[in-house]
Amino acid sequence: MSPKGRDILKSMVGAVEPTRPEVPSVQQPHRPSGAVKAMNLSLGRLGEEAAAAKALRESLASGDKVLEIDPAAVEMSFIRDRIPVDKDAEFERLKQSIQESGQQVPILVRPDPVRAGHYQAAYGHRRLRAAAEIGVPVKAVVRKLTDEELILAQGQENGPRVDLSFIERALFARRMDEYGFSRDMIAKALATDKPETSRLLQVAQTIDPEIILAIGPAPKVGRPRWLAFAEKFRETSGQKKAQAAIRTAGFGTLETNSRFDVIWKAVEEKSAPQRAEQTLRTQGGAPLALVARSGKTFRITVKSAAFSEFLAQRLAGLAAEFEEENEGK
Repeated sequence: MSPKGRDILKSMVGAVEPTRPEVPSVQQPHRPSGAVKAMNLSLGRLGEEAAAAKALRESLASGDKVLEIDPAAVEMSFIRDRIPVDKDAEFERLKQSIQESGQQVPILVRPDPVRAGHYQAAYGHRRLRAAAEIGVPVKAVVRKLTDEELILAQGQENGPRVDLSFIERALFARRMDEYGFSRDMIAKALATDKPETSRLLQVAQTIDPEIILAIGPAPKVGRPRWLAFAEKFRETSGQKKAQAAIRTAGFGTLETNSRFDVIWKAVEEKSAPQRAEQTLRTQGGAPLALVARSGKTFRITVKSAAFSEFLAQRLAGLAAEFEEENEGK
């Protein structure tokens, strides 16, 4: 069990351990079993819920009130941080939880700066969507926020969570950059340093957003593969190959990680040499020969027997002329 997991369990049961002297030991590398992994994941979720509950307590302590608002009166944040997917099992579990147990943690909204009686969500977009689909009011804390404060709240609420993939963070960074936020602000919102912010922007600004959205969040694809993937788009051929892969039959039915794999394979394939063809004609327009070039291959298909004989008689002279012009080069 991870140290974080032990701390969470101790806080839940109120256990107090006596102080013990530390005994130096050599930690042996090991691979956690499936059960241990599952427990760590569960404890990780407990940690997230505990953090959300703590934020709620602090919010209430500061005088914020939890209101029930019609989801139709709440708009998404002006900068989206998630990539929508057709089948979202995690969202369906959240929706079922709210149906069965109610909404445990309120979302954070600010009054709409333009429309009275309407709001903009800072975070809790999936809870907002779930409430809308279920047909119940959404519980929300209403707070006056500037654009910067809203983005900071949005980024920092999602920052510690594991469910925002690398490419979602990269696209979020690009959208903030396009909106005019500084690099310092972007790094702060993402709770990361400047080098990592630069890497996120590098990926999101190199790959066409349409291709990113077509792939989806791809949670199993990490930074190294996305950085390598972005390198394929520094030439127009990568863009064309990716677009062709997206148009293939069945692409839209694939799971998001599989979509990445399909496009990765497509952009990795070497293009066939471009074949250039030219028809030689007489001054009157009659075809004499078809000249085709592809890589190092040069082919002449002669249409006229007389022209074929004409070329054959001059090939030796052309070779000698070539040697003379290239002598000493």
